[in-house]
Amino acid sequence: MVCFAQMKPTCSLRARNSMQDSSQHFPERISPLEMGRNDQQADKFHRSSRPHTKTESRVPVFVMLPLDTIRPGGTLNKSRAMDVSLKALKIAGAEGVMVDAWWGLVEKDGPSQYNWEGYAELVNLVQRNGLKIQVVMSFHQCGGNVGDSCSIPLPPWVLEEISMNPDLVYTDMSGRRNPEYISLGCDSLPVLRGRTPIQVYSDYMRSFRERFQNYLGNVIQEIQIGMGPCGELRYPAYPESNGTWNFPGIGEFQCYDKYMRASLEASAEAAGNKDWGKGGPHDAGHYNQYPEDTDFFRKDGTWNSKYGEFFLEWYSGKLIEHGDKILSAARGVFQGTGATLSAKIAGIHWHYTTRSHAAELTAGYYNTRNHDGYLPLARMLSNHGVVLNFTCMEMRDGEQPEHANCSPEGLVRQVKMATKSAGTELAGENALERYDGGAFAQVLATSRSDSGNALSAFTYLRLNKSLFEADNWRHLVEFVKSMQDGGRDTRLPEIDTRKTDLYVRFISEKAVQSKEAALV
Repeated sequence: MVCFAQMKPTCSLRARNSMQDSSQHFPERISPLEMGRNDQQADKFHRSSRPHTKTESRVPVFVMLPLDTIRPGGTLNKSRAMDVSLKALKIAGAEGVMVDAWWGLVEKDGPSQYNWEGYAELVNLVQRNGLKIQVVMSFHQCGGNVGDSCSIPLPPWVLEEISMNPDLVYTDMSGRRNPEYISLGCDSLPVLRGRTPIQVYSDYMRSFRERFQNYLGNVIQEIQIGMGPCGELRYPAYPESNGTWNFPGIGEFQCYDKYMRASLEASAEAAGNKDWGKGGPHDAGHYNQYPEDTDFFRKDGTWNSKYGEFFLEWYSGKLIEHGDKILSAARGVFQGTGATLSAKIAGIHWHYTTRSHAAELTAGYYNTRNHDGYLPLARMLSNHGVVLNFTCMEMRDGEQPEHANCSPEGLVRQVKMATKSAGTELAGENALERYDGGAFAQVLATSRSDSGNALSAFTYLRLNKSLFEADNWRHLVEFVKSMQDGGRDTRLPEIDTRKTDLYVRFISEKAVQSKEAALV
């Protein structure tokens, strides 16, 4: 477990029959009507929205919208409450919002049948409120991971194909199938009604470009390309559905569908050792074990052998190749639109201080004591001019349980250096819902270029009822102002209001009374 300040569960916005009812979602002493009347006045206090460049010190802040912003029927959910919320974010100085464009909703009715109407309504609402929007091409399912407050599976016609050919999805050593995302092993095979997955993703993005061509580069400032579970470029090595994985387990390799096995066999034969192609490591343990429990991940384990190097190069290489294919397609679709492209990398910080970095390895990041796993990823993104979006920016080493061997701060430093070396921009997110001053202060610290890249943008997770509670809202407003000032503002409180002894510049050595928070 990871221990943080007490937090309330995720809650979606609720709209009733009057604007007065909606005011309960906003900070004390600020009514929605006041926000509407003062909208023009607010513009005088906030700089005009514009793409961020490395020469600026300000870091624009976006806020993630609820996962169920678009209803299953394709319409905008609770539009009145959304409008009021956007007005509040504008007054707070936020640059804009982020939303998932779910494949399972947009192409729900059949192959190449797209419904963008709910998203069009949202984009218009964002524009009317003077904000920008980041849109995520979400080719994964929603549900089964911490923070997933609703269920949005892959399109029904895709699920039909999976039911007839279960090898279309990632599979672990025990034969457990994961329906979150299509296996990268079949990227170039016409397994989806005569189209390859890459072609399906490309057609989807092209449909989006055609529908929103007049908004790209202005209102729609950024397109984040989803490339795996949770929209992250990784394997689903730590699935939480049905209790399969619990923090801080090492996870499992996901290379046992027939397409991945065929690729491994071919690579092993090319390497001159057919035996290496018979499957993944047999001694890598199970989801909830620790590195030292296994022969593969222990201190001087198989990961550091010739076979281990071969397997990890193949496994991580396939992931990078997958990213390269999708981003090549995305660049072809969105080139010339003026929209920034980004891709998300997971912040897998547990077991980071061990030699093998087991949890990163099973997720597809070949990062060990002897091998930098993030520089190749950053270089691949740089080749396409894509921003690297990284999570866990709010986490501090001292908050983590000792037995998990975590170092989110060390991991962030490594990624900052990798992006600087590769010449690609770095953006950030918080991994968990946090409202305390300590978390915001940590993001401010990591946003600067003291070591490696400074952040080009930050997206805060997430818009919900708890965010508009008075203390939480005050922290967010002060945080946004500090990010606009390049992280130099010191008005954030030195201790958070939830009495967890989380300080801006240090963490108290005293015992902390806190609630459990789940890991993303």
